[in-house]
Amino acid sequence: MRLHHLAAATALTLALAACASSGGLHPNGAPLDPASLKAAHHLGANDIAAAWPESDWWSALGDPQLDRLIREALADNPGLAVADARARAAQAAAGLADTARRPSVNAGASVSGARIPTTVMPADAGGGHFNLASYAYASFKWGLDLWGGKRAAWEAALGASRAAEVEARAARIELSGNVARAYAQLGYAFAQQDLAAGELKRAQQSQQLTAQRVAAGIDNRIVLKQAEAEVATDEQAAALADRAVDAARSALSVLLGKGPDRGDEITRPQVLAPAELAVPENLPLELIGHRADLVAARWRVEAAGKDIKAAKTEFLPNISIGAMAGVLRLGGGNPFTLPARFYQLGPSLSLPIFDGGRLRANLSAKDAQYDLAVAQYNQTLVGAVNEVADDVSATQSLQRQLAAQQRAQAAARQAWDLALQRYQAGVGSYLEALSVRQQLLAADRGVAALQAQQVDRSIQLIQALGGGYRPQSQAPRGGYRPQDQAPRDGYPPQAGAPAPSSSTFAHR
Repeated sequence: MRLHHLAAATALTLALAACASSGGLHPNGAPLDPASLKAAHHLGANDIAAAWPESDWWSALGDPQLDRLIREALADNPGLAVADARARAAQAAAGLADTARRPSVNAGASVSGARIPTTVMPADAGGGHFNLASYAYASFKWGLDLWGGKRAAWEAALGASRAAEVEARAARIELSGNVARAYAQLGYAFAQQDLAAGELKRAQQSQQLTAQRVAAGIDNRIVLKQAEAEVATDEQAAALADRAVDAARSALSVLLGKGPDRGDEITRPQVLAPAELAVPENLPLELIGHRADLVAARWRVEAAGKDIKAAKTEFLPNISIGAMAGVLRLGGGNPFTLPARFYQLGPSLSLPIFDGGRLRANLSAKDAQYDLAVAQYNQTLVGAVNEVADDVSATQSLQRQLAAQQRAQAAARQAWDLALQRYQAGVGSYLEALSVRQQLLAADRGVAALQAQQVDRSIQLIQALGGGYRPQSQAPRGGYRPQDQAPRDGYPPQAGAPAPSSSTFAHR
């Protein structure tokens, strides 16, 4: 008897020693500490004093038509349906992972008939006759989650679901910003159209005066041909400006999810006022709570870590409990009699020993996915911080450029007024006055371009700062109950929440 026990213990020891092992496999990625991304030098001169973007930030630009267009785009843009479908698919995957943690109960019944030859079954046992076989059963099965692998898999799927939800929100922020930028571009196109029309009118007047001077023998035909060429060039510029208006309207139609005729219904935008925003000194720490793409990237890192935990538990033994009860009867009569009943109950143990390296390959893939998620998070964080710093720098530079260009515009306007007065007093020629007018039109064009760039940069800064995203306002969609959700470990962070601790992103 002792030899039997010794043999069994030896066999068990050898089996455990030969089991698949996860030794030597681990992820290598390490998320960046946001505090290490210094931005005080580039943001220290920031004197913008206002609140961070609100959820309806576009209303601060001061155009009710823009408000309506953004609401229409958020309701009808087909691109948002893609992000919503991905979020629903991720929610379904999380629900499927949750079902793997729970027991299953099944039931079934069947009736069949067969004639068994006497060569197989004697006649006194039913052979040689057509007999009925009926049975019914109910089964119960539950795979115990001894090491938390199934829960980790569910938490990973739930984290991916939350990331998809946040990414759907990010798609809406991007869409609202793109509509606002396209709308500002439409306003700039209208301004360019006015300037092109003014330039064409000036060139036509110059041509008429030149033709009169040539007829009077004051100028030669070379000057007249130069004036005609200038008119043709300005006609081409006017046509190009008209096309820019049509293109801007078409771009808005696409963003609204409508046909091209919808763009024709959009009236000329008002002059938009650039939004003023505050950028805190601890910019990286604030961004991880205000930017949806960073929150989603953090969720994906967390989900990838849970996937590693689930993959590691596959190397360990597991126990399942199964039970079955039913009735079986051959021939006629009542099947629900005591002799026809059967029962089965028993636990089962599974232990991976030789699998050809499948489990190690799977764990290695999960480690790589974790490293990929960390790298994408780091890339997004670095890009976000530098994007904000660049937008702030560009906004401040555009303010100085616009102030200088407006002074040049004022000087050109005064020069035009003086030239016009000289012409009216008979001292100067109108041709000279029109030349001064060209300088004023160029100054007006410069002011319009800088104002458009200023509004565009302001919108880009709003997007870079999160576009009014507030994580705590994101309620989970779908059928999940709060008590069924996995621990969040600080995800998603509250607005302005600090960076995740090292334990949150520890190597699994």
